[in-house]
Amino acid sequence: MKNKPPYPIASVDHALHLATLLQQEGPLRVSEAADRLGVSPSTAHRLLSMLVYRGFAEQRPDRYYEAGDVLRPAAASRAPVALLREVAVPHLNALMTAVQESVNLVVLAGTEARFVTTAECTQTLRVGSRAGRTLPARLTSCGKAILAAMPPDDVTALYEDADDVELASLRRELTLVRKRGFAINDQSTEAGLVALGVAIRDAKGCPIAGVAIAMPSIRFHRDRIPGWIRALAGCAADIEHDLELQ
Repeated sequence: MKNKPPYPIASVDHALHLATLLQQEGPLRVSEAADRLGVSPSTAHRLLSMLVYRGFAEQRPDRYYEAGDVLRPAAASRAPVALLREVAVPHLNALMTAVQESVNLVVLAGTEARFVTTAECTQTLRVGSRAGRTLPARLTSCGKAILAAMPPDDVTALYEDADDVELASLRRELTLVRKRGFAINDQSTEAGLVALGVAIRDAKGCPIAGVAIAMPSIRFHRDRIPGWIRALAGCAADIEHDLELQ
């Protein structure tokens, strides 16, 4: 598993985080960037200026900054990412506190699972933040949970031209996920990491995101799955309820 460096360079971390936000979530003002990073507006302005200088960002006439040409185009997510984060964070933190493992909020972007935010637990051995990362949706717990909740024809349309995906095998796995009501990633994306995920649905019942508990494999025990899934389902339901109130 990847752990945070013992001597992180804060300015580099902030710049990379900011570039990720511009790419995946869209334009930001200096004040919004400062709030997201937890830094002063002057620091956010300096970071944005450097990103502009290197081509990672552009400043628009309305004083918003947007992703520059250097950042590769990323598949757009249909989920309301900013609203999801705002609504979900308190519930993710509550779930993390209850289970004492890291918790991720994930959306689907094409055939990728995009990690929106992480509530990172405080255990010495833990799964660190995955915020901003993208992984093949068919391998991640949340990705599989979202795919399983989609109409089968939509899944076929996503993967019918993917040479590296055996569609029949994927369909069988998603059928099992639907039957169970949750998905599992048992070291499919990273050695030593296990995750359990469920889908989050909108008011019409369509999957828009997923929430997952991620843990070191050494702490994964199958007899604890029912309790973890109850906690995940409760978290997803709370997020769905608050989304309906917006």
